[in-house]
Amino acid sequence: MKTDFTHPQPAVQWDILGAGFQESALLERPATRGGAPGSWWGGALDVEGLASHSVGLVGQAVAELSAGRCELRSGPSQLAAGFESFRHLKIAGRTVQAFAPLSGFFPTARGWIRTHANYPHHERALLDAMNASGPEQLATALAQSDAFEAQERIVAAGGIAAAVRSRKQWLDEPQAQPAAAGPWAQFELSAMPETGVWRFHPESRLPLEGLKILDFTRVIAGPTASRTLALLGAQVLRVDGPRIPELPDQHIDTGFAKRSTVLDLATAPGLAAVHELLAQADAVILGYRPGALETLGLSAESLRERYPQLVIAQLCAWGFAGPWASRRGFDSIVQAATGIADAYRTPDGKPGALPVQGLDYAAGYGIAAAVIALLRARTERQRTGTVRFSLARTAQALFDFGRPAAPAVELGTPATARRESGYGMLDYALPPFELNGAQLDYPQAPTRYGTDQPAWA
Repeated sequence: MKTDFTHPQPAVQWDILGAGFQESALLERPATRGGAPGSWWGGALDVEGLASHSVGLVGQAVAELSAGRCELRSGPSQLAAGFESFRHLKIAGRTVQAFAPLSGFFPTARGWIRTHANYPHHERALLDAMNASGPEQLATALAQSDAFEAQERIVAAGGIAAAVRSRKQWLDEPQAQPAAAGPWAQFELSAMPETGVWRFHPESRLPLEGLKILDFTRVIAGPTASRTLALLGAQVLRVDGPRIPELPDQHIDTGFAKRSTVLDLATAPGLAAVHELLAQADAVILGYRPGALETLGLSAESLRERYPQLVIAQLCAWGFAGPWASRRGFDSIVQAATGIADAYRTPDGKPGALPVQGLDYAAGYGIAAAVIALLRARTERQRTGTVRFSLARTAQALFDFGRPAAPAVELGTPATARRESGYGMLDYALPPFELNGAQLDYPQAPTRYGTDQPAWA
């Protein structure tokens, strides 16, 4: 396991993200492997390399699915915009806010801590854990605490936080090894019945037309995967529960080209509706913590047994084994725990962050590539399976990429578009893909949250 920031040779860059694909014979190892198209974000780690190679896997998966008929390309400006789409979004003329006031770095009596309180229930848990009534009281309480002790108090109360660690501190802890074990994309394949399944049609306008994907994810990584698959022609239906609505701005940013419905899986009718959808779906993307769906009979293992043709993608924060497997987490929190925030400290010693939510977006594009590769295996080899990604494993991949080695480049202005929606006029960056030389745009604006019927169109 690499722990330094040295830059790998170009010959191994594809392997950092592509090893799992190659080991499962889902993608061929390219004969040539270039580095990042340049360095534009700067900083301690090669976020550009992580971005270009994760997006590049989507293009490679589409090319192999279509036997070379569909070529996806991405220039630096649009690629960068694809990793910071939130910053380019305006909703009825207003810009959106990425983090709530109580989400951020706080000094403690011993070290720093990062909190995540974008969702109201996480904010309440954070304040309750620290016996605080507002921002000032929270800052005071944390300043009088130990970072690691405060982390555990907040987590025990149902909140989300992580003490800022150096890379060495993280690697010395028991949750680090299982979180970083195995390849970035971890596949498990099985034989499937030789019955009719979705196939790529050369005459289709988009490579994934006719595909049905059920999306059980939120925030950035999973929704980025399903948004990418919808961009390429798939019919994506996102399912949320009724008790914790998605943040409106987050839903809009990642909701392009998808439909949105709300189902209560704790009720018999809601669960029955989900199984009706699953019976016709080609793929499902699960973003719940490991074990969260077992009591509902919707674990990956249960789905594999009941729907042997289904492609299943799973995503979590900390990996699927180890003491933190069931712990909540977001990109910024994983950055704090795994040593990224320490690597990006400012001159005054305050922890920093990646210039973009790179773990989320890279995992999202990786999931999209994995789903496409598994669909090809389904038609060509009569095999389907499950793929697993985690943000902590993506952090390991980023450290493996090391420091940026490509020459510095100045980004141009990315292509943008405007579109009317149920939320008002939306200004947004176009996706990071050209298809056979033509810039792609989303086929539709986000639908209003939870307003679509739980049925395939």
